[in-house]
Amino acid sequence: MTDTIDRPGTAGQPAAEASAAFASRDAGEIVASLTPEEKASLTSGASFWTTKAVERAGIPSIVLTDGPHGVRLQQGSSDHLGLADSVPATCFPPAVALGSAWDPELAERVGRALGEEARAEGVGVLLGPGVNIKRSPLCGRNFEYLSEDPIVSGVVGAALVRGLQSQGVGASLKHFAANNQESDRMRASSDVDPRPLREIYLRGFHRVVEDAQPWTVMCSYNRINGVYASEDPWLLTKVLRDEWGFEGLVVSDWGAVNDRVAGLPAGLDLEMPSSDGRTDAQLIAAVREGRLDESALDLAARRAVELAQKAVAGAPSPDEPVATYDADAHHALAREAAARGVVLLENDGVLPLAASQRVAVIGEFARTPRYQGAGSSLINPTRLDTALAEIERLAGTAPAFAPGFTLDAKAAADPALLAEAVAVAGGAEVVLVFLGLPAAAESEGFDREHLSLPTAQLELLEAVRAVNPNVVVVLANGSVVELPFAAEVRAVVEGWLGGQAGAGGVADVLYGVVNPSGRLAETIPLRLEDTPAYLDFPGEFGHVRYGEGLFVGYRWYDARDAAVQYPFGHGLSYTTFAYSGLEVSSDAAGLVARLTVTNTGERAGREVVQLYTGLADSKVARAPRELKGFASVELAPGESREVSVRVRREDLAYWDVRVDRWVVEGGEYLVSLGASSRDLRVSASVAVAGDEVLLPLTLESSIGDLMGDPVAGPIVMEALGGLFGGAASVMPDEEGMEKMMASFPIGRLVGFPGVPVTREQIEQLLAAANAGR
Repeated sequence: MTDTIDRPGTAGQPAAEASAAFASRDAGEIVASLTPEEKASLTSGASFWTTKAVERAGIPSIVLTDGPHGVRLQQGSSDHLGLADSVPATCFPPAVALGSAWDPELAERVGRALGEEARAEGVGVLLGPGVNIKRSPLCGRNFEYLSEDPIVSGVVGAALVRGLQSQGVGASLKHFAANNQESDRMRASSDVDPRPLREIYLRGFHRVVEDAQPWTVMCSYNRINGVYASEDPWLLTKVLRDEWGFEGLVVSDWGAVNDRVAGLPAGLDLEMPSSDGRTDAQLIAAVREGRLDESALDLAARRAVELAQKAVAGAPSPDEPVATYDADAHHALAREAAARGVVLLENDGVLPLAASQRVAVIGEFARTPRYQGAGSSLINPTRLDTALAEIERLAGTAPAFAPGFTLDAKAAADPALLAEAVAVAGGAEVVLVFLGLPAAAESEGFDREHLSLPTAQLELLEAVRAVNPNVVVVLANGSVVELPFAAEVRAVVEGWLGGQAGAGGVADVLYGVVNPSGRLAETIPLRLEDTPAYLDFPGEFGHVRYGEGLFVGYRWYDARDAAVQYPFGHGLSYTTFAYSGLEVSSDAAGLVARLTVTNTGERAGREVVQLYTGLADSKVARAPRELKGFASVELAPGESREVSVRVRREDLAYWDVRVDRWVVEGGEYLVSLGASSRDLRVSASVAVAGDEVLLPLTLESSIGDLMGDPVAGPIVMEALGGLFGGAASVMPDEEGMEKMMASFPIGRLVGFPGVPVTREQIEQLLAAANAGR
């Protein structure tokens, strides 16, 4: 029997004719008919979750509500941190699990389902997805973010937006930008250099905006290099709109506005939640006093009208009296997505389990699942799987069970619970030990203090292993944890926070109903002290220095050839795959890699093919390899299939701080494909034509700069030939002389011993060189 959720999809909507008329009118004309007070009213909320209506002009109020992995539409009193009840909705796997699937097609289907549910509830904008980078595994909100890599975040994030907006419901891409911790999140300044800001922290947002055009972008609480995101014209207008072509509305995070009068002309269109008219009055006063140009108010009001028009056009029509969605189908999709996000970290052959095996289940999480994070994304699920029930369903009999520990993260090991668990484990062929982080350990609003599992759980694991070595550890956590026991158990299954059907997804993997294909979207370190941001997290006195620069996540570990517990991209399967026949070509659009992937095992399975590029002897700092593309392929046993992975040229570019733009450095790129950043199976070199960067040559330009310039070099060599005889005497050899002079500013040659050249001669030389370029 299909469980269908019915909602009054037209509650509060205008009549059909008025609705159609409003959606089709020119937004500029509507705004021109409004008073300044009415325009100001459109730029802030009416309540916690709704915008203001202007009934005289036919402008309706619309509903914005939390996502990103479910519809959190609150009933009665409203709050931002999930304390009030919300309507039942499918709790899909949070981003930590969905990102581990590395599958945009799956993400788009989840987005469509989210859109169906939001539409059925009368929601105009669902707040998500979050594509912030996992800079540190301590960030308390990492469960809401997709990856430590901007390509994974951007590709999967764009797919979620496409799916959601295909149902006539807007997305809100968040949190823009450099919001990578919860500590002091409403004031702290993320102090980050231009290259990592562009290449790491903004690149995922850029991809989503260009590929999917979310209806809204949500600016973050924090400051960026000293400026609040909510009032930063460089961020909200120059980058987001002028460079990326964003066409929608910028909304504040709830309570993120520092100065409304400064924020509105910077590009902040809508303040949420309501300020009870206080900040609207500030805008009106600023306009009347000449401190704010009314055209800025007109622009924000027009964007608010356009958002309302999109929401009205996407909402159920009056001819559709009841909007519905298939809750059973959505639960099945949630289970599929959860299973696809499971990462098999370790397996010596004990998995998959056979239904006939005598299994013991240890751990309270098997009975009381940990399936989502705490805070504003807390979903009231339509139903909830438990591992105990799902294992019983697949095995055909109830497993022996002992809770082993309590959900109190600070509680010491309970001797009685340990004794019960040991007794249960001793009589089993295989012991499934469900461990993880209690809900109190990770949430919006605060960061984690360490990467350890609770001591009581680790003691339980040791006690169980002492009586039965056939142990499989199943994890439930929103971000990575230290795994000191990984080499001492037979298998480790990372189930993450899998949503309401997460326990069913894990059970499907344990019993081989689903062949695991999840891959790590974040590196698992050996210890916290090894992580890139360890010395600069969470900062001090309102500032956090992004001292690791470009070297975030796997870039850091790979650049140092440092040991990790499990590398970025890692994930095992119940079958094996071979790569062959790699061909790589380069064109004006970027790179294309083609290869054959063969399933060499005895089970059907899905392989995630990851493409990394490296450029030896680059002129700028780079990681030895960076993910630039990926694709998944599903293969039957013995089947081969050609796989193509395309890399956009813009994804090969670095941010050149000398000219403040993207530049592709020319050269021979090493293109490697494989199953993780450290499991690269095939490689090939390909020549990539570079972008020309011509900097003005000045007296401060080095001799090396001039020599390396294709136009100026020959002129300089001819003009300076024979001038260094005297200077050469200060160096023991010619090579040393060349190295010293390469960084020597050419203007400093004036008066240099043994170099008979005047300032006028050098200026003439520079003028000739610049003119010839």
